[in-house]
Amino acid sequence: MPLPIPAPRDSGFTSTTAVPLYWARYGEPGRPVLILLHGGPGADHRYLLPQMLHLAAKYDLLLYDQRGGGQSRASDNSPIGWRDHVADLAAVCQEYDIASPSVLGYSWGGMLALLYAIAQSQHASLPKPARLVLISPAPVTSEYRAEFDANLRARGNAPAIADERAILMASDLRERDPDAYRQRIFELGVAGYFYDPANARNLTPFRVVGRVQQSTWDSLGDFDLRPDIGRLQVMARIVHGRDDPIPPASSIDVARALKTEPVFLDRCGHVPYVERPEQLWEAIDPFLASTDAAASG
Repeated sequence: MPLPIPAPRDSGFTSTTAVPLYWARYGEPGRPVLILLHGGPGADHRYLLPQMLHLAAKYDLLLYDQRGGGQSRASDNSPIGWRDHVADLAAVCQEYDIASPSVLGYSWGGMLALLYAIAQSQHASLPKPARLVLISPAPVTSEYRAEFDANLRARGNAPAIADERAILMASDLRERDPDAYRQRIFELGVAGYFYDPANARNLTPFRVVGRVQQSTWDSLGDFDLRPDIGRLQVMARIVHGRDDPIPPASSIDVARALKTEPVFLDRCGHVPYVERPEQLWEAIDPFLASTDAAASG
């Protein structure tokens, strides 16, 4: 079963964004600030926890539910696009006086970090990111996204997962223990993201607001971020599981564009903070430590 999530040291809602965004902070104040962006789009920050709180041992960790998900629900059903998410991230930085944000993005959050950096390079009034850490970043072209979708469908329908789904449907668990049934449904729903589907039991359950996810991806159209990424000048670390359904070639292209080398984790799918946390921290911690001074300068 998922691990318990500690209470944040502080939390609340933004006052300067178009939609009030729920935020939470972990770690000691006065330390360097890290903004941690969750995936989705249309999800919330809690499924990164408690594992990603490793970062709160050395940093003031700021997370928020992106517009349309979690506790940051919009009051209407207007489409939410990538520009809205970028504007929200800029507003969060400005509201909390983060002049040179260090941004750590997971999955879609990694792509949002890149979209923000691209937007900032074109609009100098936005706070310039000091460094980016991209964990399992979302595909950066439409072609890679199509490949990811096909990979995930195939893995979700693999015989082992299909057999477990059939066993669950034939059981009386739904009537006998509804909470356990919902947990098992969730685990089987995300199993295709993992190298070992059994590791899904350690992921904090979450839900994605489908209309937010769809409108955000629709807003990107037929996209290829690589040319714009290649014009960025930012310190970066990219970490990707070798068995991620997102094509490793996408992260290779991002790393090449940013003039760095990607770090690949063996026996790891899309959720390294659950499947290979020690290897993940070995890839991230030295980079953060070696760039702390430059990021704060």
